[in-house]
This record gives sequence, structure tokens and C-alpha cells, in this order.
Amino acid sequence: MGAEILDSFPAGGPRGSWPAEQKAAELRKAGQPVEVVMDLESDRFLVVAGRR
Repeated sequence: MGAEILDSFPAGGPRGSWPAEQKAAELRKAGQPVEVVMDLESDRFLVVAGRR
């Protein structure tokens, strides 16, 4: 992948819970460009440093 992974969360969280998106929103609010991507091999959502 080559991107810096800042955090990761299991894909099987409770219905209506989006912890990766919540973490990304916190980081964006602090001025850090990030995005959430799905890693199919590990079945996890990754919060990665944004690509410019």
C-alpha cells in the first residue's frame, strides 16, 4: 500500500458504529489530511495519512 497507517479498526463493529470514520473526523478537525480505506486481507478499516 505504501501509505502511513495511523490507526486501524475491525470491520465487524456494532451496527451503526463507525469508529474509523470518527477517528478520521477527529484528525481532520486537528488539520491532518486523512482517509479511511478498507483492507480486505485483514478485514479492517485503516485510517491513513492523506495523499496529496
